[in-house]
Amino acid sequence: MHGKSPANAAPIGNVSVFTSKLTPGGDICVGFTILTVVLLSVLGNGLVLVISYRRRKKIMGSEMLCVNLALVDFLCCIFFYPLSIISSFSHAWLGYHATCIYYGLGCFTFGLCGMFTIAAISVIRYLKTCYSVVYAVWLEGDSIRLVCGATWVIAAVWSCLPLFGWGEYVPEPYGLSCTIAWKKYHASVKDAVYVICSFACFTFIPVLLIILSQCQILFKVYKFSYVLSTRGIRTNLRTAERRLSVMFFCISLGFIIAWAPYTVVSFMSIFNKGSYQMAPEGFVFPALFAKSSHIYNPFIYFYFNKAFRQDLRVLLRSVCLTGTRNRVGVRSVMGNQVPHVIQIQLQEQSRFWRNNYQSQGNSNYVGSNHSHRRAVYPCWVSTVRVTPSSTNHMPARDFLPLSS
Repeated sequence: MHGKSPANAAPIGNVSVFTSKLTPGGDICVGFTILTVVLLSVLGNGLVLVISYRRRKKIMGSEMLCVNLALVDFLCCIFFYPLSIISSFSHAWLGYHATCIYYGLGCFTFGLCGMFTIAAISVIRYLKTCYSVVYAVWLEGDSIRLVCGATWVIAAVWSCLPLFGWGEYVPEPYGLSCTIAWKKYHASVKDAVYVICSFACFTFIPVLLIILSQCQILFKVYKFSYVLSTRGIRTNLRTAERRLSVMFFCISLGFIIAWAPYTVVSFMSIFNKGSYQMAPEGFVFPALFAKSSHIYNPFIYFYFNKAFRQDLRVLLRSVCLTGTRNRVGVRSVMGNQVPHVIQIQLQEQSRFWRNNYQSQGNSNYVGSNHSHRRAVYPCWVSTVRVTPSSTNHMPARDFLPLSS
């Protein structure tokens, strides 16, 4: 068995393995590309998590797995990709061996967890669609939570094995990312077993389950729809089931398409024992394309799921009205009396003052111009004495935001 030296001590010629092999312009392009992925993913998956939390009592079955997938994408972009962005702008990997292990371990864990989650979604959807009577009862609630927990545990355990001598985390050939040392397949028996199992058990089998399950689901749904159509039966349930099936099919297909080029390139590097080396750009584009899998899932949710769209509109409306709901107007009522009355008017949303106006008439409105219709709350009225020198004969009226 061959011993392993620290990755930061292994040079390639006179250039460290942690130095970027791309041009400075290429490094900057890689950094901005990953930054764009992070921003879009945090925004999209963040909205999914917020909306899911607001409607947490209504989430059932496969939706919980979708939330788990959004959590995977969100956390991966928050805790790991910023390190790659900073390294790209620095033209070298920062932190060397320690951060390489941190980045490789984290990204591999979250990548496996995402793949396991999509495989679980596909299999559960298949069982509930094709064998609904048998599996519909226990594939809900606590069973789904157990599946979500199992995806994290299995992914974490398998990703931690390189820390104990089974495999190793090393920099990518272009120097700005870290991953499993696929070329260590020839180094030792442990490395060979880890690499083979990573591809066979944790890549090929989940992808095969995803493809077979989704094909069976689509065949079953469209066959059922065809039977109903021939009998002239049109139901909302049929349409909803079809849209749900297409949504999960798009999620699964997008994940496979995004990760397929990177998987092929990594698999080819296993058997590369000669002097031929792929150009660094040959590894960059598949790696960047794989990171795009974090972006499109929220758009798929909102396009196919009507409930998510409605909740998103409610959320955006409440956020937009937060800044305009609590504003106050100050009007000085001028007259011959020495005490001048300062009346504080609280502006509310249009529906509130409209209902108040209809129920109470014009009694709660001041001023001769009723077209403004601003509700006056008596508890906000106070009387102060103003000296003649400070009296302004022009009505003063300013709108100020409420201060906390």
